[in-house]
Amino acid sequence: MKSEALIPGGWVLLTYRMPRVPSGPRVAVWRRLQALGAAQLGDGLVALPADARTREHLDWIADQVRQAGGTAGLWLSRPASLGQERELAAGMAADRAREYQDITAAAHAAAALDAPERARAVKRLRAELRRIGRRDYFPPLERDAAHAAVTALATAELPARTTSASAGQP
Repeated sequence: MKSEALIPGGWVLLTYRMPRVPSGPRVAVWRRLQALGAAQLGDGLVALPADARTREHLDWIADQVRQAGGTAGLWLSRPASLGQERELAAGMAADRAREYQDITAAAHAAAALDAPERARAVKRLRAELRRIGRRDYFPPLERDAAHAAVTALATAELPARTTSASAGQP
């Protein structure tokens, strides 16, 4: 890979267009992009922070698009301003934050389960944390809370939940 893709603020963009029929390949590409945590910049245009791994993943997806009779291209780019890059990163972080919040809520809900069910929940939640971690390019604060909740669930010592209404009260 060229060194320009590794400079700070570098992004790899995938532009693609696929036939509407059959829908299977289009859905498969969409799911793969979701699993990677790609930012949707427009119709048929997604972005990921540029590194060897993300470029390889998007290159593979571009091949899938072409095999399905579509067109695809990869671009290495930088946003025109720091503000644009921050906005893109913040959007990606917010998406992951929601996923981590779901993990935290699931861990709290699983605390009421019996030991065997709780152990299965821990295994499932840890796997989900790993999946989220693979697409977490800009870790939000909620990541630590989710990991702590799953760890506490594993030891059956889930900390008390705080709500926004009670957070500032003594």
